[in-house]
Amino acid sequence: MGVLRWAAMDASEDSTHDRSEHPAVARVLGVLAGYGMTTTVRHLPDAVRTAKAAADALGITPAEIANSLVFAADAGDGSAPTPLLVLSSGGHRVDLVKVAEHLESPPLRQATPEEVRAWTGSAIGGVAPVGHLTPLRTVIDVSLARFPVVWAAAGHSHSVFATTYADLITLTAGTPVEVV
Repeated sequence: MGVLRWAAMDASEDSTHDRSEHPAVARVLGVLAGYGMTTTVRHLPDAVRTAKAAADALGITPAEIANSLVFAADAGDGSAPTPLLVLSSGGHRVDLVKVAEHLESPPLRQATPEEVRAWTGSAIGGVAPVGHLTPLRTVIDVSLARFPVVWAAAGHSHSVFATTYADLITLTAGTPVEVV
């Protein structure tokens, strides 16, 4: 795995927006450091809770956003649901039936906001690919491979970081899947 160095900062950013000490952001930075990755987290003045909002703030297309979507697999036997993280290109709508069939998983549903926070430690809109409170099985949209750099949430709805498709696979031990 290569080390990604990214130092671009928006001129409108200043230290008042730095959320590096936020617990979820700190967990993400800790995981990245553990893999020897050097990246600069961009702390944006406004929340970017959707791929479109993040893309607009970064001046890129939504397809270049690694959108962290949390789903739940319900076995139907009364047991607790199993979380699944899908890192999808922000330009895609995930086909839950296709993903569940590929993984030989029980049917998937969108996780509730409470489940997302309990499993990841972040609110919807800030869920990062790594640094979760609970280990999450992860799939990664193969279409992200076409971009040299993709952006992901960094644990807070105001924070994002640059990474690569290959690094997402390494960091998450994720399974590449065609999700649409």
